[in-house]
Amino acid sequence: MAISQNELEELIRLAFPDAEITISDLAGDGNHYSAVVIDESFRGKNRVQQQRAVYAALKGKMDGSNGELHALALTTKVPE
Repeated sequence: MAISQNELEELIRLAFPDAEITISDLAGDGNHYSAVVIDESFRGKNRVQQQRAVYAALKGKMDGSNGELHALALTTKVPE
């Protein structure tokens, strides 16, 4: 079962309530998304740490072949 764009944003929003979040459905199939997450909590963290925090917020939705989310092109940033 595919994850909806709204559900994906809600999962990220729970972990990063003040973030600027932009989600795009790349293939129109609910399985391939891109996300840009801009949040102050990323300040002082390297990209790997930032992205791990976002993936942790997905609560296993990308885990294994039965995951609801097949691919996520993720960009993380701190606010300017």
